[in-house]
Amino acid sequence: MLIAIRATEILFAWSLLIQTLEYLRMGKATRNEGLWSWSLQRADIPNAPARAVLDVLFKPRVHQFHLLLRLLGAVVLALQGASLPLIGFLFLGNLLILIRWRGAFNGGSDFMTLVVLTGLLISQVLGALGLVPLGWFAGFWYIAIQSITSYFMSGSVKVLRPEWRNGSAMSIFLNGAIYGPLPATHVLRNKWLAMLGSWAFMVWEILFPLSLIDPHLAVVFCSVAALFHFLVFWFFGLNRFFWAWLCSFPAIIWCSAQFSGQIHGFTHLLMAL
Repeated sequence: MLIAIRATEILFAWSLLIQTLEYLRMGKATRNEGLWSWSLQRADIPNAPARAVLDVLFKPRVHQFHLLLRLLGAVVLALQGASLPLIGFLFLGNLLILIRWRGAFNGGSDFMTLVVLTGLLISQVLGALGLVPLGWFAGFWYIAIQSITSYFMSGSVKVLRPEWRNGSAMSIFLNGAIYGPLPATHVLRNKWLAMLGSWAFMVWEILFPLSLIDPHLAVVFCSVAALFHFLVFWFFGLNRFFWAWLCSFPAIIWCSAQFSGQIHGFTHLLMAL
């Protein structure tokens, strides 16, 4: 368990570090005269007392100070590991950032960041009550179930769409990538190759729950996921997705080892009977 804990803490710290540096670079855009001014976004908050508190917290200098503290928190997490005060601060701060960006700045990566933070918070709250092993058990399973379910749902939704079944969706998305439309000679211009690639990813996503059967199988599924997210980063520039989702892999592999052990134990028990 210790290896899974440290892997999760270090990967998540790195992911959080990248996100926070990106927010800091956007300082000019979030000022009152910027494109994402809080003076405009505050209209989304109907409750006057809550809006007044957020007005203070989202002042440019206060917001920048919070991001610097978040940066420091990520470094502490990587070096010293999780603690209830640290994870509590990062969790509440993340909620504030989500409010600042009307619920999400970067879609799925924000979702997975919140999932991992919630899992870490579960582990620390139960740990503070003297239930350290149970805390990490519950936290890891929360992260693993959320991550595996998201892959499964993503594949299931794609299968229902004809553009994914015939492969045209892959070409459409790649034509809008940061490098511009696919060259006329690109292999994915071939209808059958595009359909094969589309179905390969859909089947992989739908079968992701099978990763819990065996830890070696979990490593395979997570490796394909890492390749998938790297390709998304390469073609669309979504670097956050790559690191945010990698944070869930130690939990998936650890839970797979635990679940497969229970299955084997139950099988041996049945055989003994």
